[in-house]
Amino acid sequence: MSKAASRFAFVSSDTADAKAALESLSERYGQTSIEDAEIVVALGGDGFLLQTLRDTMSTGKKVYGMNRGTIGFLMNEYRASGLTGRIAAAVAETIRPLEMQAVTAEGETISALAINEVALWRQSYQTAKIRITVDGQVRLEELNCDGVMIATPAGSTAYNLSAHGPILPLDAPLLALTPVSPFRPRRWCGALLSNKATVRFDILEAEKRPVNAADHTEVKAVTSVTVRESPTVTATLLFDPSHSWNERILAEQFRY
Repeated sequence: MSKAASRFAFVSSDTADAKAALESLSERYGQTSIEDAEIVVALGGDGFLLQTLRDTMSTGKKVYGMNRGTIGFLMNEYRASGLTGRIAAAVAETIRPLEMQAVTAEGETISALAINEVALWRQSYQTAKIRITVDGQVRLEELNCDGVMIATPAGSTAYNLSAHGPILPLDAPLLALTPVSPFRPRRWCGALLSNKATVRFDILEAEKRPVNAADHTEVKAVTSVTVRESPTVTATLLFDPSHSWNERILAEQFRY
């Protein structure tokens, strides 16, 4: 096993293709524990890559994803050969997750980290009523909607885009505040916020119109949710130079 190869920890999702790739690459390049590895090679789809990033945040480890899933927007192309050279030439992109603090109807405070977005959804057949405060100032007294989210640049091409939110370049110091099916004010399309902003959502009529909040984990029946970009936690992704994340985000804006 070469010195370069010994740095790799291969991890995979539970699909047959991903497991087969894990076995093949481990045999070819050697396998190191995640604790001892410098590079974690994630084999699967976008969801598995995000889980791997959550597991390795702020450890100093870099994650190189290869697509063994469906869409693989965040992944590099899968090739078994030349992996050591590809990783040596890869471009690093460092991202910061969102910090969420959700207060439930029982008074419990739940904290979590979100790489793509923090989203709120109505829990019943009735529309949610949500007050939005940015940096201590109420900006929207009452939003009637199916939901609302804060998305990072990394997450702007995911659920945010499906809700007609803006695509943000990866290095943009911005967050996207995007409503989901707004009823009142009907024409409100959201806002672009500084990545230094702190956003608070207060659920109005919380007992009658319950709302759930989620990043990776769903929190039911919240009364308030506060979101900000983490000032300390980071995650680092590696991309082939010919297939950088910034290029994919730019290209996504010209596909329609």
